[in-house]
Amino acid sequence: MEMVLWGLFAAVNVFAFALMGADKKRAKRGVWRIPERRLWLAAWCGGAVGAYFGMRQFRHKTKHGAFRLGLPFLAALQAAAAGWLMLW
Repeated sequence: MEMVLWGLFAAVNVFAFALMGADKKRAKRGVWRIPERRLWLAAWCGGAVGAYFGMRQFRHKTKHGAFRLGLPFLAALQAAAAGWLMLW
């Protein structure tokens, strides 16, 4: 059961990372964008760490205060929760 949860956590973070990259690529091309609500949904569903690293890697949404401040805070909370679950 524990391995399933870690696998799910990893998959959600990889998905959130890829979502940030896909939105940045679309922004550069000037085509339909991924709504910010969907980016936040991926982060709130456990993918904040991946979304944060995607934001940094692709330099995407770094000027938006909600992403610049909120995403690292949410990522820290999720990482702390994952660490606590690991010890528990």
